[in-house]
Amino acid sequence: MKVKNTNQRRDFIKTSAVLTGGAMLSPFGLPGAYAAGEDAIKIAVIGCGGRGTGAVFQAFETGHNIKLVAMADAFKDRLDQSYERIFKKYGKDKVVVPEEMKFVGFEGYKHAMKEADVVIIATPPGFRPDHFEEAVKQEKQIFMEKPVATDAVGIRRVLAAAEIAKAKKLNVVVGLQRHYQDNYIQTIERIHNGAIGDIIGGQVFWNDGGVWVRERQPGQTEMEYQMRNWYYFNWLCGDHITEQHVHNIDVANWVKNGYPVKAEGTGGRTVRRGKDHGEIFDHHVVLFTYEDGTVIHSECRHFPGATNRVDESFQGTSGKAYMNAGHVGRLSDYKGNSLYDHDGKGNANPYQVEHDKLFAAIVKGEYKFADAENAAKSTMSSILGRYATYSGKVITWDEAINSNINLMPETLAWDATPKVVPNEDGYYAFAVPGQTNVV
Repeated sequence: MKVKNTNQRRDFIKTSAVLTGGAMLSPFGLPGAYAAGEDAIKIAVIGCGGRGTGAVFQAFETGHNIKLVAMADAFKDRLDQSYERIFKKYGKDKVVVPEEMKFVGFEGYKHAMKEADVVIIATPPGFRPDHFEEAVKQEKQIFMEKPVATDAVGIRRVLAAAEIAKAKKLNVVVGLQRHYQDNYIQTIERIHNGAIGDIIGGQVFWNDGGVWVRERQPGQTEMEYQMRNWYYFNWLCGDHITEQHVHNIDVANWVKNGYPVKAEGTGGRTVRRGKDHGEIFDHHVVLFTYEDGTVIHSECRHFPGATNRVDESFQGTSGKAYMNAGHVGRLSDYKGNSLYDHDGKGNANPYQVEHDKLFAAIVKGEYKFADAENAAKSTMSSILGRYATYSGKVITWDEAINSNINLMPETLAWDATPKVVPNEDGYYAFAVPGQTNVV
């Protein structure tokens, strides 16, 4: 059955935001959740890199009685490093993970989830559909990092699992943390209330110098190398338009109360072209068109030494808006008069707020958060942009979300071969606009 992009404004309002009213249940009413009278909320972390480790810190910093009881990662050294960091900071009272509860390999996540009330999913994005589906199947409360997939096939799986999660009243918070950041909440609420009229244009940016590179090591299989250097392979990362720039694209969707109906753009590899740079582009420039004809300019690049910019601007019929992650939120008219200037002093860290709100709901026995559907559709918006830049064509939402091109390997094993491999000189093929098929 085809997936359509219809009734966007209504669907966005219904699915993208926190269920702010909440559904109050008995303390035993949340499947997989903490029940009154138990000693602690048990958590498991799936993916023990920096983000997974940080999310455990944030869970502990909520102030609730929480214990880490299981960990899973593809790599033992990553799991051990994470365990050491967490144990050093919080000690044996909060970290109760015996060796038999440290699961290594591709299937370990299933076992770790069984031990917990709440799961933290922070693996590379390509694995997220598998892990989210399993967490929902096991009826766990969920914190899941963004983005939530790397291709349309994965997005459709996440959307299906999101519906099951809602039916089971499983809280799902996703790490699009601007939705939990006060300057964005306050500024966008005023935009939706008409402070600058109807939104007729906008610009969203994530331009910086790029991220880490992990060089190939002697003895690594191709699968291990790609997973160690995961940022540079689309089946794992989705390209930086998806892994990073999804934040800004999500803000555009939030402001517009909807999702783009088509995209066109350009991109390529200008400065980042080494063997360890895999297959991803180093820049994308996309025009996203929304249902009412509004066009949002989207730009992201990884150019070392160039000017950085990470923010969002929008133009309305009677004024303009500016926001960034540094707790800035401004509205003004076209004569320069201020309509709103957010006071960012003392604003809470949104990464912490996500966990504060999730665990507060769990402790109270509330079903309050359903972030997965909007996260999937904003992730799909970024994938739509990638499809446009890779192909050099105008791609519609319906074409993109119904694509059956699956980036994931047929088999997940250390001796299995990913779908993209290097040539005899060690370089990977990458998309060529005008030639590459994406849908």
